[in-house]
Amino acid sequence: MSKTSKKAELKSFNKPDEVRAFPKGKVELVKIGGTMIGRAVLEPGWRWSTSVKPLAKTKSCEASHFQYQLSGTLKVLMDDGTELECKAGDVALLPIGHDAWVVGKEPVVIVDFQGMVDYAKKS
Repeated sequence: MSKTSKKAELKSFNKPDEVRAFPKGKVELVKIGGTMIGRAVLEPGWRWSTSVKPLAKTKSCEASHFQYQLSGTLKVLMDDGTELECKAGDVALLPIGHDAWVVGKEPVVIVDFQGMVDYAKKS
């Protein structure tokens, strides 16, 4: 939260400030306290390298994520070979340089407190 914020704020993902859609997913963004918070909804079959890479035009995801997972299972493969499997209730810190995909038939819903400012933004 911004150090200069002196008033209470309330925002809702039910009325996001911006929505970015991409194949098999979307990110809803709200700006609050001088910070952009994103909620990602990723459908079964979503994978960063096929759904977002064509927009980002980078080898791997260059957004650093600090996220809380609400539902589903997300497999993450870091560029250094580290693998994580994130599930509902998990909090993950994912530095720059990764691919990720939905595992199974349940959508993945994530709230990201750090990495959505430029995520899936068309260049």
